[in-house]
Amino acid sequence: MFRYSSIYINLVSFFISLIIFVVIQLFFSNYDTFTNKSSLKAGFEVENIIQETTTKEERKEETEVEKDIWYLEIPRINLKADIKEGTSKEIMDEYIGHFEETNKDKGNVGLAAHNRGYRNNYFEKLKELKEGDAIYYNYQGKIKEFLVTKHVIIKDTDWSYLEETDENTITLITCVENEPEYRRCIQGEEKVENKEE
Repeated sequence: MFRYSSIYINLVSFFISLIIFVVIQLFFSNYDTFTNKSSLKAGFEVENIIQETTTKEERKEETEVEKDIWYLEIPRINLKADIKEGTSKEIMDEYIGHFEETNKDKGNVGLAAHNRGYRNNYFEKLKELKEGDAIYYNYQGKIKEFLVTKHVIIKDTDWSYLEETDENTITLITCVENEPEYRRCIQGEEKVENKEE
């Protein structure tokens, strides 16, 4: 009967141990790689979700900002000012005021502002406007161009110029200097492009 020497047994044990060690190392290195790839993939997915959410939030903020856009611009008198609902002194100290009973988008848009003696006198040079001058009205990001059609002095009790109109009209009202019973009223009609047939 053949007998194994202790050297032989030790040598075989060493090789078996070495093979087991290598197999374990290979298994764990592949496991780490797999785990890292999964982590990286999960990381990219989380990053993409965050980026998509951020983009959606930015778009929502831009839309909200666009909805808040409300201003009047009259190049001839170098005027560009924000509009706010109401015509109280407090509002007109900071903004051009919108007559609440008038429309904001279609029909007759009525606006008022101070012309002297206040912190902001947005309609100070309104008296310089002439027929045909351009008035730009921006409501919620939509700009309309109006051309001045009337420039009249009216009684402070005359509200007829703020009545509803069939055409898109803008009506600007301010005080008349040293004549508290009168108001300056500028009206413009929306410029409509001629369409060739």
